[in-house]
This record gives sequence, structure tokens and C-alpha cells, in this order.
Amino acid sequence: MANADFERVYDFGNLYAGFLKARRGKRQKESVAKFEANLLEALCLLSEMLKNKTYHPSDYFVFKVYEPKERIVMTNAFKDKVVQHSLCDNIYEPAFSRAFIRDNYASQRGRGTHDGLYRLEEFMRSYYFSRKARGEAECREEGLPRQSPREAGYADGWVLKCDIGKYFYSIQHEPLKAMVRKYIRDPDILWLSDMIIDSTANPGIPIGNQTSQWFAVMYLSGMDHFIKEKLGIRYYGRYMDDFYLIHEDKAYLQYCRGEIEKFVGELGLRLNQKTNIFPLRNGIDFLGFHTYLTDSGKVIRKVRRSSKCNEQQKLKKQRGLLDAGKITLTQVEQSYGSWRSHAAKGNCYHLIRQTDALFKNLFKESKLLDGKKESGIIGESYFCGYIASPDEVRETLSDDRK
Repeated sequence: MANADFERVYDFGNLYAGFLKARRGKRQKESVAKFEANLLEALCLLSEMLKNKTYHPSDYFVFKVYEPKERIVMTNAFKDKVVQHSLCDNIYEPAFSRAFIRDNYASQRGRGTHDGLYRLEEFMRSYYFSRKARGEAECREEGLPRQSPREAGYADGWVLKCDIGKYFYSIQHEPLKAMVRKYIRDPDILWLSDMIIDSTANPGIPIGNQTSQWFAVMYLSGMDHFIKEKLGIRYYGRYMDDFYLIHEDKAYLQYCRGEIEKFVGELGLRLNQKTNIFPLRNGIDFLGFHTYLTDSGKVIRKVRRSSKCNEQQKLKKQRGLLDAGKITLTQVEQSYGSWRSHAAKGNCYHLIRQTDALFKNLFKESKLLDGKKESGIIGESYFCGYIASPDEVRETLSDDRK
């Protein structure tokens, strides 16, 4: 990249666009209000500081979050968020994304959790019907009658499900800097990148940074290519540090696991205890859903049981917080509407009806669900292919199949 590219980071218009993005959902915060009250002066000063290289990130504010699991989050000052949005949108995204494989889903335009779920569904059907076509061709060649899908076992296979232990906290600074230099040549951008990377102790990058999202997506991009091109895994997808491999040979997946462990070990990472090889019939736990492949080649997607239980407990807790005046009804409705939209991406008709009933019972004053047609739940489904019938759902999820 040319040296002039650094100008795009401190360009006033790009910093203003970064301000608008950083402000989303935070306008009520005092730091945001102060910055906006003196917006022109603040952006001009920030631009000059970057141009003259007198800019330095502020100290982080550290706190813990407990959903979906306990994490330490480090958030930076609002001015740093503005700078990082400009850096990511104008430099990192166009530079890094060119090298990403199609099935790297996190932090990119047009990708995300729903895209990852759609691709997993597509992979499962492709895996099933390719095995079916091969099996039926073999039967024709041998003059044998065609077997039933269950007898032929077209849905049989194996899944290597992997997760990196403490991913953000384990990223090594020096390998990360070396990777950034593969895509970026501008010394001024590298100065800013190195300063952001070294703003926390090594190893580790802060979860709350916008730049950290892109660093985390890019840090394992080489592994994506290794799995697809060297190991030859066709059915592979990754969302940040959570990824899966589908293959019909368990022994080959065991070999792949060893090779992946070596690859991530060289980056200072390790696979955690959740990493294992499972029968494909057990389904794949990925992006908040458990996705199953039936004997007929249809796909079932169910919300995780933990998500169901957590949402029901959350609604009961929110009733108490609302009565105590600690939250508003609008916040409750926004929270439940978000979960409901998430659940509607799967075969969760009865779960949504059940949870709607609990919501109506707890929040009788809410008008959120008034006028919603039950058929709308089905209409929001993200599935674009075969959808299993209720009987197939019950059969696939019965105890003897787990």
C-alpha cells in the first residue's frame, strides 16, 4: 500500500464517519456527549495529532461481563474508538479481507452469524447428496437395488469441532505485527498499528477494541488456507476462534486435529478441552444453534438448550428489575425482540410460542406481540432448502439418536 494511504485514516471526512459509527447506541454517555458538543474542534485536533504522530491511545477501562461466559473486557476512550473505526474501515478491511476464504464469517460486510448458519446448512446438504449420488452410482454399476437412505447411511460422517482456548488473551504481538506487514506497507499505518497492538501486555489484545476484531479474524486466516488447501477439507467454516470440519473418515479428522494443533501452537495458541470429534448424526453446535442432518437429507436447526433456559430466566429477572425501576419496558422489549428474531432463524416454532406466552404473562403491559401472526414465525425462517417435517424433527432429536 502507498504511503498516501495514511492520509485516509486522518482525513476529516473519514474521522467523521468513524465518529458516527462509534456513536451508535452510545449517545446517552457523558464522554460521547462531550465529544459531540465540540465535534469540529475534536475531529480537527484528532486529525492533527495523527498527522503529526503525537496521538497516543488512552488508558483502558477494565470490567467483566458474564454472558455468555465470564470475560475481561477492556474498553478505550471515545476518541480512540473514532480513530479505530477510521483505521479499520479505510485500511484494515480492504487490505485484510482480500486474503480471507469464503467461509471466514466474522466482522465482514455481507457475512456474520446468519451467513455462517446458511453455509453450514448448505454444506450438510451437499455432503449428504454427494454421498447419495456416489452410492447410487455404485449400486447401478454393480446391478444392485437402490438402498433406502437410512440403510445406506448417507447422513453418516464425522465432525471435528474446534475452539481456541482464551483466544483474544493468547494472541502474540510479534506474530500479529508480522502478519499485518504482509498486507500493509505504509510505515505510518504500521506505526499506528504497532502502538495499538502494544497498548496492552503481551500476549493478548483487548476484546473491546474495534481493531481487535479484525486482528482476531486475520490471525487465523493462514490456518483457514491450510485446512482448505493443504488438508483438503471441503466442508469447513470458522467464526472467530470457533470452527468445524466435516469429513466421512474419522481417522483423517484425527490426523487433521494433530496438524491443526501444530499450526496454532506455532502462533502461541492451543485448542481447548471442548475440541473433539463427534458423529455427524449428533449435529453441530455452531453460532448459537444445534444443526442436525436427517436420514432424508433435510436440515433441522434448533436453538441451544442453554439459550432457551437463559432467556426464560432473563425474562423473570427483568420483571423484577422493571418493577424496581432499574430498566424500562422499552429495554425489555428490545432485548426479547432480539432473542425472538434469533430463535426464528431455526425450527423453533413451538419454542417461540412457549416463550411468547411467558413474556405476555410477565409483561402484560407490553404491546410488543400484539398483532403478530403465528405464521410470521415460520416466515422468518432463514432456511432456503429442505425443511424437516415435525415427525422428522422428533425422530432426529429423540433419545435414541443422541
